[in-house]
Amino acid sequence: MRHATLALCFAALVASTRAIGAVDTVFADGFEPGRWIQGYYVGYQRDLYPVAEIDFAAVTHLMIGRMRPLADGNLTYDFDIDETQGPQWATSAIAAAHAAGRKAIIMLGGAGEIDGWRGAAASAAHRDLFAINLAELQMAWDVDGFDFDWEPLDASDRDDFVALVQAVRGRTRPGTLFTVPVGWINTNFATPDPWWGEAAALFDRVNIMSYDMEWPADGWQSWHSSALHGESGTTPSSISGSVAYYLASGVPAAKLGVGSGFYGVCWHGVTAPRQPPGSIVGSDNTFSYTNIMSGYYAAGARQWDAQAHVPYLSSAAGLGAQGCNFLSYEDPQSLADKGAWAKAQGIGGIIIWTISQGYLPSAPAGQRDPLLEALRASYLQ
Repeated sequence: MRHATLALCFAALVASTRAIGAVDTVFADGFEPGRWIQGYYVGYQRDLYPVAEIDFAAVTHLMIGRMRPLADGNLTYDFDIDETQGPQWATSAIAAAHAAGRKAIIMLGGAGEIDGWRGAAASAAHRDLFAINLAELQMAWDVDGFDFDWEPLDASDRDDFVALVQAVRGRTRPGTLFTVPVGWINTNFATPDPWWGEAAALFDRVNIMSYDMEWPADGWQSWHSSALHGESGTTPSSISGSVAYYLASGVPAAKLGVGSGFYGVCWHGVTAPRQPPGSIVGSDNTFSYTNIMSGYYAAGARQWDAQAHVPYLSSAAGLGAQGCNFLSYEDPQSLADKGAWAKAQGIGGIIIWTISQGYLPSAPAGQRDPLLEALRASYLQ
């Protein structure tokens, strides 16, 4: 196995840096809370949010990414950094999570990595090797679980997907956490699919990627990235609409997670939601919450959509370097509403893409993670 030795050589690093942290009230029922906040933490954003600064009071599971599946059943170990610094960064994040009494899950795959899954690592010829590699990684790094980020998961992929997950389950230790991110739903086409209820039995959480839920074409009007409610025929997406679909498909509420993007979406040609479509200029990375607050936010431009339960910035003249006329984003108010709603509905988790994009390095100590704090207060408490 090409990377087995690489994994094992970092086992000593984890052992030397891991500390035994006191279990706090979040894990008072035995290190596994009923409600999870799963924060994605990716290597290419490592400079945005140092490991030592992670607010583990608001993150129960650190989703460390990413490792990419290869066609021969092996994995990349660079974490979008390189094969030396990448594992060092990843193992330091695992150690920090464990020292805080939290769990560390490795993200596998992601957007753009479908060729590593389909007819490749998940194929009958290679899936057992893939499972062995993950089992060895778990032993070497003391990983708590794996996130199977297969995008897009088409109907034709389902047999190989299930066989792969079962193979990994058979090789990894009992109690290993398995999570899977799934797509949000266009409510104009929301016929329930019982397969999701069957597949949910394989996982501890089925997490809806309910962000970037807008589209500037095909009859859509301008819309929010992550509306809680308010879907219509021309704005056919919302968190509550996607949740309703997966519940109707048989996924238990306690296994469902909903998503929050710690970034915004910038539009030209429209100044508000529900207008004839303009054009989208950018979103993830470029329009992090950090960048929005430092380069785009103006108090006079902020509006609140009481139906969708989200804010937006509006300016006919354009805001910031990209001249955004309509900038959809999340803030503490919207996340407080989402956390309270998810808690009331018995939803089992909230995923965040990505926690680094919500960090405000120039804010006073104790005020640098306002988005995480809003979720902690509304959902975990």
